[in-house]
Order: sequence, then C-alpha cells, then structure tokens
Amino acid sequence: MASLEVSKEVKFKAGEEACTLDGTVDCRGNPAIRSRSGKWFAGIIILFNQGLATLAFFGVGVNLVLFLTRVLQQNNADAANNVSKWTGTVYIFSLVGAFLSDSYWGRYKTCAIFQVIFVIGLVSLSLSSYIFLVKPEGCGNEDSPCPSHSSLEIGLFYLSIYLVALGNGGYQPNIATLGADQFDEEDPKEGHSKVAFFSYFYLALNLGSLFSNTILSYLEDEGMWALGFWVSAGSAFLALILFLGGTPRYRHFKPSGNPLSRFCQVMVAAMRKFRVEMPPSAEDLYEGDRKECSNNSIRRILHTDGFKFLDRAAFISSKDSDNQEQGFHNQWRLCPITQVEEVKCILRLIPIWLCTIIYSVVFTQMASLFVEQGAAMKTTVSNFRIPPASMSSFDILSVAAFIFLYRRVLDPLVGRIRKTDTKGLTELQRMGIGLIIAIIAMIAAGIVECYRLKYAQKDCTNCEGSSSLSIFWQVPQYAFIGASEVFMYVGQLEFFNAQTPDGLKSFGSALCMTSISLGNYVSSLLVTMVMKISTEDHMPGWIPGNLNKGHLDWFYFLLATLTALDLVVYVACAKWYKCIKMEDRANEYGV
Repeated sequence: MASLEVSKEVKFKAGEEACTLDGTVDCRGNPAIRSRSGKWFAGIIILFNQGLATLAFFGVGVNLVLFLTRVLQQNNADAANNVSKWTGTVYIFSLVGAFLSDSYWGRYKTCAIFQVIFVIGLVSLSLSSYIFLVKPEGCGNEDSPCPSHSSLEIGLFYLSIYLVALGNGGYQPNIATLGADQFDEEDPKEGHSKVAFFSYFYLALNLGSLFSNTILSYLEDEGMWALGFWVSAGSAFLALILFLGGTPRYRHFKPSGNPLSRFCQVMVAAMRKFRVEMPPSAEDLYEGDRKECSNNSIRRILHTDGFKFLDRAAFISSKDSDNQEQGFHNQWRLCPITQVEEVKCILRLIPIWLCTIIYSVVFTQMASLFVEQGAAMKTTVSNFRIPPASMSSFDILSVAAFIFLYRRVLDPLVGRIRKTDTKGLTELQRMGIGLIIAIIAMIAAGIVECYRLKYAQKDCTNCEGSSSLSIFWQVPQYAFIGASEVFMYVGQLEFFNAQTPDGLKSFGSALCMTSISLGNYVSSLLVTMVMKISTEDHMPGWIPGNLNKGHLDWFYFLLATLTALDLVVYVACAKWYKCIKMEDRANEYGV
C-alpha cells in the first residue's frame, strides 16, 4: 500500500499540484489539478444551474395541460396526450445530446449550446403568449377561456415549446454527467462525494420545480400565462450565465468518438468469424493497447462470460496475425476486448432499461391526469383557490424528505444489518422498491377517485370543483410518487452512470431520461386505446371531458396492475444482470 501511494506521488506530483487519477482535463486540455478544479465548488455551481433550469422548464410543463385546455381549447384527453408527447420528445432529444457529447463536443460544450436553444425557446414562447395567444388580456383562467386562434399562432406556439424540448432535452443528461465528472472516483473521498452528488442533483431538480409548482402555477392558473413564461425565460438565462461563470473550475473528459461505429465494428467482426472455433479461455483474445483508446480517461473493461458470440470479434485469426505482422490493423475484423465488452454492457442494460418504462407511465400521470383529477375536486380553502398543478409540491417535499431519510437513516441501517463493506441497498434493489411504491401510489389514486366520484355532481356543465371531496386527499398519491422517485430515478442515475463504459457516460444518463420519454409515449398510447375501447356503444369512456361521467379510477387500477406485472419481469432481469468489471486504474499506470 505504501509503494502504491509513493508511486502515485511520483507519477502525479505531490501536494497542491497533484493531478486527478481519472484522466480528466481542465478547460485548456491540460491534466486537471485536484486542488484547482472540480469537487464541490464546481459541483455546487452545477446544482444551482440545474435548479434554475428546472424552475424554467417546469414553469412551462407543470401547467401545460391547463394551457392547452383553457387557452387553446383542447379537450382533456387530447390535452393529456399532447402533454405526454411533448414530455416524451424532451427526453428523446436527450439521446441527441448524449450522442454529440460522448462522440464529438464533450459535455461542457453540449450543455452550453443546448442551454442557449432552451433560452431562445422560452423567449419565443413568452413573446407568442403575450402578443397572440393570451388575448384578450386576463383570459385563460378557470372562468374565462380564450377564444380560438389561427393556425399560424398555434404553429408558433408549438415551435416554441418544441425548441424548449430540444434545449432542455439535449442539456439534461450531460449536466448530470458533467456534475459527476467533478469528482475523481479513483480517490476514496471524492468517490463517496460522487455517489452523494446524484442524490443532491435530483434534490436540486425537485427544489427548482418547487417554485414552478407553487408561485408560477398560481400565476398561470389565474390567467397570467405570459408573466409565468417570462419568469421561466429569466431563470433559464440566469442558469446559463451561472454555468458559463464556472468554466475555469470544471473538469472534463474528452469525447471518445462515435460509439455507433465501435458497436458496428464488433458486430461485423463477430459475424465475419462465426465459423471460427473459439479457445476455451479468454487469454487468447486481443487485448489491444492504450493507443487504441481514444484518450487516457478510458479504462479497460475486463472480459465477462456472457454473449460469447461477440468474443469472436476479439479472436486473433491467422489472417489477423498476418495483418499485424505487416503493421496493418483492420478494425472491422479485429476489435480489442474492451470494445467487445462495451457492446456487452449495453446489451445487458437494455432489459433493465425496458423495465423502467412502465414506471415512467405512472410518473407522467402527475403532469396530466392527476392535475385533471384535482381540478374536479374542491380546490378552495376559505376564499383561497389552490391551483391543481401546485399539488405536485407534495411530491417535491416527499422527494426531499426521502432523500434525507435514505441517505441518513435507511442506507446506514441496511449497511449495519448486512455487516458488509458495501453500504446499504444496491441500485437494482432500490429500483425494485421504487416499483413497489409506484403500485401503492396508483392504488391510492384510484381509491381517491372512487370517493371523488361518490361526492361529485354527475350532470355539471363546468365540472371544475364539482366534487365536495377536498383536493388535499390527493396528498398521499403525490407523496408515494415522490418516495418512489428517490428509489427509482436516483437509483437509475447512479446505476446507468456506474454501469456504462467510460466513453458512454452521457448515454447512460440519457437512458434514464429516455425511459421517461417512452413512458410518456406509452401513456399517450394507453390513454388512446382505453378511450377507443371504453367509448364503444356510445359510452362516455373512462376519461371523458366530464370526469364525473367516467371511470378514471379504473385507469389508475389498470396502471397498478401493469406495474405489478412489470415488477415480476424486473426481478427476473435484475437476477440475470452482471455488473461491468473495470481494470484498476493503478494497474494501468504500472503501480
């Protein structure tokens, strides 16, 4: 151990000039000096940036379903579908941002560019709402819906919100990974901080949306849509300035090149050798050398036994040996084992990722059907009206409470009970707990809807507030969703960041966000299918414009059933999964 420490001091210098061990560089491309870069100084800047950007994003998203119904005159089902599609598109764009980041631009440049797009989209939305959409002034509240609009005005609105989707979507997976990059996982103290960062990142995300879900939600619910959108635009601009101000302190990983070409090379090389008889051990497989890695931040991945067919891509045939003797290396015939293992890692992640989509269907109900359900309940306390969208504040408070309880109570307690070196629950176990709590949340929402219908006026014309059941009965379902997020989404962020290869870290964060995206699309598809089936024979359907004539409770119970089935599949996939195995960085330096 002493020789290890001495060697590292010789290699990286001692004292204040010691460099990071994970291969990060500073803004000039030089090795990052530990004392002058990264750590919590840069991490806190990124957390504040995330909080402000989230405030801006949810200033649009949290009340979008009400904007569509009150300002653009859409019915409940169409509005819920359009919100799901828009939210889904936000997260689809995360794949675009992750690809550009991992391949060409790097995380910092990608974050900066997409944040500029985000600000432009919000300014365009604010201008179009102020000039065209919210006219006459004061329309768009509960009592005064706005008149119809021209196709050009509606088109400008959709252009604006999809610019917001592009900007936020491309930025989100990279800011999470850039924040994690500020902590050297090869250093024990910084490695612990890196794990903690993901919890605080998700907390910052939720605290940022707290202002949107309360103050901005109230302003927009009262018809002050343009003011709410301008506040969002200002918050996004401030987030951009703050992000750029931290430039000298950030640590960076260099982009590692196009991952699609590396993936294709492995598949092609394996298929070209499908008739080759493989050796019984992995010792004869091609290891490659450090020059074949895109940069020094890429660690080698150790060989694993699964997907043995792909090992053929690293088998050195007689033709490959001849090519090497001649100083020629065909990457479409022979790939290093690290490149092969990259493909295996992605293939192993896919089943786990697919199992998270149904959870995202549950999660997306907060932005659509929970809001519509709340609007049909008693929303007044004395003379004060509670905006239905602001009830998601209880989700945020639940997230904050359960992050504290998990990190300070549950995690240490489980570690002591197990008496193992590994602390607390694994990421996979936490994600499974998240699914269980999500089932409870849907059952709670269904029960509340049963009682809401019991105290509702069936033949109302304007059915907002038509039930005498208080909106505060929604608190349990929001609190359960918040608790499930701490286990599912924080666990996902940690899991995908830890289990993706070094050259695909942004892609790992994008996987987490893309599951939310597909969850929104599946939710939209599910609502469409349910409405098509349930409206046969001239029936009003489960989710009609007048919820008092429908059966939203049955839809919630359907989601609970689907999530329970998903949990069974998830447990099987989690038992099958094998974790990635990285070579010790100290070994790479010859220590």
